[in-house]
Amino acid sequence: MAEINAVLAGLTVEELEEIKALGPNGHLGRHLIDAFDRAAGGPDAGRGFYVLDGTVNPNGGQVRILRNDVRDRIFQTQPTQG
Repeated sequence: MAEINAVLAGLTVEELEEIKALGPNGHLGRHLIDAFDRAAGGPDAGRGFYVLDGTVNPNGGQVRILRNDVRDRIFQTQPTQG
């Protein structure tokens, strides 16, 4: 898996701003999933930087959020324990 800083550097300013606007537990839209994949090296390369949160969207698709350490890096918070 690619390193967090390298992947975040591959996102555009607009993508990072949108992620920040969603908040630390915001649901990532398909275009943001695609952005993580692109930044990590290609199709599905961003898997692991985002994870399923256990809920489904109104269309029946699974909802994805940022992995804890990725979220902490973007929002500059202390890493969570456990």
